[in-house]
Amino acid sequence: MAVSTKTKKTTKEVKGEVSKLRIAISAFESKILDLSVKKILETAEKYDAVVVGPVPMPTKIRKYTVLRSSFVYKNSREQFEMRTHKRILDIVNPTGKLTEALTNLALPSGVDVEVKMM
Repeated sequence: MAVSTKTKKTTKEVKGEVSKLRIAISAFESKILDLSVKKILETAEKYDAVVVGPVPMPTKIRKYTVLRSSFVYKNSREQFEMRTHKRILDIVNPTGKLTEALTNLALPSGVDVEVKMM
């Protein structure tokens, strides 16, 4: 039996060079997060960019239990939680003008944005 020595082509070689701009957005309030995503989508639409998403990621919930009293009544406790909502956007083949417009975009406070070039 002859063994073939063909190499597998990666998806980038088959489709050509495809660059993506991945934007990960997180916030404690979902309404503010959705408004920020809407602003980013409108900016991308102005520059005729191909946008994949927004993809909602699982909400991270951190729970904290605190004693109500400092000395006695240990069974009396309060529970608090912080919810972190996340969305991911992919912009395919971004232009220089688009990346500049996205960096100058004014988003509300409390919204964390991470941008990666893939």
